[in-house]
Amino acid sequence: MGIAVGQVKERATLEEMRIRVGHALQRHPLCRNVQFDIMSVPRTARGGNWTISLRSVEPAALWEASDIIADIQAAYDLQMPAELSSAA
Repeated sequence: MGIAVGQVKERATLEEMRIRVGHALQRHPLCRNVQFDIMSVPRTARGGNWTISLRSVEPAALWEASDIIADIQAAYDLQMPAELSSAA
């Protein structure tokens, strides 16, 4: 999937991110039992402001789950609570 340089990431809330990641993992047969947590983190040099902690990953699913997560992280930026209240 990847993201082009200069392309703006889509903004999503923490709950929207949970839904997107959950659905993406469910679509891959090896990743259906992967459990995960999404956390807000300070913005990194690469531009990300959220990360995922994978739990209960079978060894055969590790690379696939990591690739799915990387694609989602490349496409989405976490919308912070202060941004939600100013958008209303």
